Amino acid sequence: MGKPAGYWVNKIRTSFKGGSSSSKSSEDGSASGSRKSDSKHRKNQRTEEGNKNAEAGVAQAESGRKVMFVVDTTSQSKNALQWALTHCVQDEDNIILLHVTKTPIGQGVDETQRERNSRAHEQVHPLKNLCQLKKPNVKTEIVVVETAEEKGKAIVEESKKQGAGVLVLGQRKRTSKWRVIWKWRTKAGMGGGVVEYCIHNSDCMAIAVRKKSNNGGYLITTKRHKDFWLLA
Repeated sequence: MGKPAGYWVNKIRTSFKGGSSSSKSSEDGSASGSRKSDSKHRKNQRTEEGNKNAEAGVAQAESGRKVMFVVDTTSQSKNALQWALTHCVQDEDNIILLHVTKTPIGQGVDETQRERNSRAHEQVHPLKNLCQLKKPNVKTEIVVVETAEEKGKAIVEESKKQGAGVLVLGQRKRTSKWRVIWKWRTKAGMGGGVVEYCIHNSDCMAIAVRKKSNNGGYLITTKRHKDFWLLA
């Protein structure tokens, strides 16, 4: 059976703990210990200031987290985005919608790179509207990358460049024929596709999300878990 959504939220979110408890104990000690020496009192004050500085650093680290979504015009991409907006993204986060396109090869290509980039932004813009609707307090930006390389490599490189803390990808259902090809490619050292490449080569946590059915929850895949079922 699948674990509750809270389990994965705790796994995905970057958690920090402050030192407010030691600060409180120092304040209680200074209030009740009027006979303590001035030197110890000054030490308690320095401890309290250090705790406050640590808590300020925690807040800054939390607010700087970037959640990157690999997006396109498919339903798999939208499903992954909808799941992660509910279970991963916090108000302190920043959302990056990454759209990767292949550089056209050969003659007969009339569009310039700027025109292709503008068209890609238009295609992804509805997903940005979805983010702003679900998370109005979260900053959302679109990044378009055109590459002649494999998409998986381009995604991993861009996630490093942007300093992403979490990478989320939509995953489609594998047919029986595709699973046979994927196993053959994996054994041959050719890799299993874009999603698998990103999961195993990203510096940050990479999560592949697939909607199981209309009311069947989601299947989550990470480096340590494959097709882990979540009802939520």
